[in-house]
Amino acid sequence: MSTPAYQRVLLKLSGEVLMGEKGFGIDPSVTEKIGHEIGEIQALGVQTAVVIGGGNIFRGLTAPNFGMDRSTADHMGMLATAINALALQDALERQGVVTRVASAIDMRAVAEPFIRRRAIRHLEKGRVVVFAAGTGNPYFTTDTAAALRAMEIKAEIILKGTKVDGIYTADPMVNPEAKHLKKISYMKVLEQGLKVMDATAISLCMDNKLPIIVFNLRKPRNLLRAVMGEPVGSRVEL
Repeated sequence: MSTPAYQRVLLKLSGEVLMGEKGFGIDPSVTEKIGHEIGEIQALGVQTAVVIGGGNIFRGLTAPNFGMDRSTADHMGMLATAINALALQDALERQGVVTRVASAIDMRAVAEPFIRRRAIRHLEKGRVVVFAAGTGNPYFTTDTAAALRAMEIKAEIILKGTKVDGIYTADPMVNPEAKHLKKISYMKVLEQGLKVMDATAISLCMDNKLPIIVFNLRKPRNLLRAVMGEPVGSRVEL
């Protein structure tokens, strides 16, 4: 097999991906599949970090619509990401992939605190690092956490796993005439309001020239193909 195109990557997963076909919670078969795909690229020597959302359990962004305090809701969402991180860690380690969960919120009984140099050292030793609890601050999404952590660990690219084959001009689930975009600039994503990642995350990636690949995680071996540099999904860059 040829050499991977990237040596250190950050994989961004939404919490909804873990639901599979369920309407809520975690589908163990999905975490097992994701764990297998991560294990494949890890076996090639690709250093892999993961940022995972919590929308399958609790979405802090929508809770204020029901009268909940936004800061409280966001902290609840951070705890949901920790649950997902532990589920993914379990799936990975059942397949022999050594994993560490690093949390932005102190919860030493189940995860180690996020320390940048320690996280990088784990990656260098061949461990998958799953970042939980977002940035540890309310009002910041896990998209922004993914961009921030990618910069901190000096990842070469963000791989955003979704349910669709990349970026479209509109929601392909709603509009069958939506056009697939193979390449697009950060600025056009912002100007057109495309739902790739939130504006803060896109701006952070643009300022630091960090490319993003948005791809369909449900298609077998798509993650491996993206890491090998094959044309998968959509690419966001300057």
